Amino acid sequence: MNPQTSKIKTPSIMFQGTCSNAGKSVLTAALCRILLQDGLRVAPFKAQNMSLNSFVTRDGHEMGRAQVVQAQACRLDPDVRMNPILLKPCSDTGSQVIVNGKPVGNMKVKEYFDYKPIAFKAVCEAYDSLAADYEVIVLEGAGSPAEVNLKENDIVNMHMARYAESPVLLVGDIDRGGVFAAFVGTIELLNKWERELIAGFVVNKFRGQISVVDEALTFIHKRTGHPVLGVIDYIQNLGLPEEDSVGFKQGLFEEHRPTAGDHVTIALIDLPHISNFTDFEPFLAEPDVHLKIVKSVRELGRPDAIILPGSKNVMADMNWLAESGLAKEIVKLATERKIETIGICGGFQMLGSKIEDPHQIESDGRTITGLGLLEISTVLEKIKTLIRREDTHLESGLAVHGYEIHHGQTIAGKTNPVLKQHAEAGAASADRKIWGSYLHGIFDADPFRRWFIDRLRTGKGLTPRNKICATYDLEPAFDRLAAAFRERIDMDLIYQILKI
Repeated sequence: MNPQTSKIKTPSIMFQGTCSNAGKSVLTAALCRILLQDGLRVAPFKAQNMSLNSFVTRDGHEMGRAQVVQAQACRLDPDVRMNPILLKPCSDTGSQVIVNGKPVGNMKVKEYFDYKPIAFKAVCEAYDSLAADYEVIVLEGAGSPAEVNLKENDIVNMHMARYAESPVLLVGDIDRGGVFAAFVGTIELLNKWERELIAGFVVNKFRGQISVVDEALTFIHKRTGHPVLGVIDYIQNLGLPEEDSVGFKQGLFEEHRPTAGDHVTIALIDLPHISNFTDFEPFLAEPDVHLKIVKSVRELGRPDAIILPGSKNVMADMNWLAESGLAKEIVKLATERKIETIGICGGFQMLGSKIEDPHQIESDGRTITGLGLLEISTVLEKIKTLIRREDTHLESGLAVHGYEIHHGQTIAGKTNPVLKQHAEAGAASADRKIWGSYLHGIFDADPFRRWFIDRLRTGKGLTPRNKICATYDLEPAFDRLAAAFRERIDMDLIYQILKI
């Protein structure tokens, strides 16, 4: 990559990490909120995101959820220019490539490397357009800039920083250990021009007394010539959506469960290719819900509801359900009609009789058998549905909202609609004990979520609470995050780096 300098000289700063999951996304959101609080028109930007957790903008474009959260920190509507390249892994060696919000095809690693010059041109154009509309841009990198096997084809770390003329803050996760070695090692592996872009370090996820690391901070400054701008505390229960499945797969959701009192248990099936798991984060704030993550028959037990989430590879995940024995057990519990069984997007498709893949979107063109719990069938089509929705849930009469993002086109037989205005976006059994919808985010609406939980309570013999017990509102979390960041970071030095 030999990028030229951006035409737009908008002040910018970039967070890169010594590793994945160092906290770059959260720190980007924190700085975005601080700059907003200080009266600046600020926007986030990440050239390339790899995640199965995506979102649909109002104009029907697909982008990574991390930049959606960062946009919310700026009080902006998500804009695909904030994340022009999204990679959605569909196998161990390939991904669906989405450019400016639209899929351009599935590519193996070598194919994508060959495609990167085209991708980077799109990235630069998106950045220039975004930067022209704002006073400051906060960029985020990906992984580590010191991956010597990837640097030549990099479009998200140092090459992007050079194009944007953006100083770089290198973030290290002290909670996992080795952070100071990671700082020095990263600097050692950077080229001269890359080192010149480094403006300092940020130690993230610290627990304890900061005085314990004072000598280490001084050592790092002397050894590298770059200061440590701050040591950010480990923030428990931040209350913001996870960027990708790392925290989810590491059991983060299992940390949230009722400690006392009556409650209902919702079993969320942890599919190998789970996508948009943030659909279920609102349940974590509910005092009477245990969101139980299930990976095996042994873990399933007898919950009050089972949810099959979205999937980036519904064909493979349906096979996994069958091979693991979960499919058989889910069907058994569902047909007893003592619990609710719900499917969202890919999970909705799995509730049906069959799923066909004639265009080889996720397989070699196979047709597979679903759970057979709803009289529906699905065909994976080439054209991807990307749309925002506002609708009314028919049974409750309550407003719901969200977005659809799927290749599948589902045909319903003898079923009941779930949504009032868009009957094609869901289906339910006659007794509504089994239902599914394509609407990601359907549980975000507080009144509907409480209605759903109270229905589970009633089915369990518990008294419904009949009032909203938790508000799914990210604003307090953003302000708390910004306050914690301000307390531990040298904002005067950050403004000097930004030259504003």
